[in-house]
Amino acid sequence: MAKAKEAGATKAAASDKEAGDAGGVAAVNRALTILAAFEHSVDGMTLTDLMNVTGLYHSTILRLCESLEKFRYLKRLADGRYMLGPMPFYLGTIYQNSFHLRDYALPVLRELSKQSKETSAVYIREGNERICLHRVELARRVRMNVQEGDRVELDKGAAGKVLLAFGGEEGAVYDEIRQLGYSVSLAERDSESAGIAAPVFGIGHRIVAALSLGVPLFRFDEATFALCLPLVRDAARRLSQDLGGDDSLFDRPAGRPAGLVLPAVR
Repeated sequence: MAKAKEAGATKAAASDKEAGDAGGVAAVNRALTILAAFEHSVDGMTLTDLMNVTGLYHSTILRLCESLEKFRYLKRLADGRYMLGPMPFYLGTIYQNSFHLRDYALPVLRELSKQSKETSAVYIREGNERICLHRVELARRVRMNVQEGDRVELDKGAAGKVLLAFGGEEGAVYDEIRQLGYSVSLAERDSESAGIAAPVFGIGHRIVAALSLGVPLFRFDEATFALCLPLVRDAARRLSQDLGGDDSLFDRPAGRPAGLVLPAVR
């Protein structure tokens, strides 16, 4: 019995260390891991289900579920299954009512423009057009001419094609964009501009917007492309994370669009 207790204490300590190594408070990390396990559960989960999904011990799950039930994050049914309680829904409504995309987008755009020295913007789709929702530009002699609130074509320009591609549009062009995870445009909507855009995802891997960096065509060469592409991808990843979206698309190495030819130096 003493050896069993000692082994259990050792396992618990190892579990605590592992959870603590992830950052934050170990017990809170484990409780949130349990809540996250319900993401794809409609019919509830048993203790065994939770053990299989989370990798936590039966005793640990039971204790944490008791606390989560007390604060209405979980509800235990008569047959022993656990369901999400009303508290997550209540917090979700508070989040919805307080959510403003501008609060998340502008800091990301400011950092992107600061790093790239170019104009950054967030576009959303409305019907067969895209709207420039937010925009940041630095004081430079040559600037991009789209302003906040402007409506432009959806099928021209990097941002529009990203919205189409990740909105399910069919065709080889959009297949390539989905594979690469970004789009590049050269003098499509404006004969003097180029652009790089990447998708921004929300909850459920749903595309929310396209994050775009606009560059005057005379400045868009191989060096600019090499500098700006990772900045755009990182910015789109960060904004997706802020919106609760899946950012795994940006784990892939960045490929190159077929047929893209740029001068070494302009």
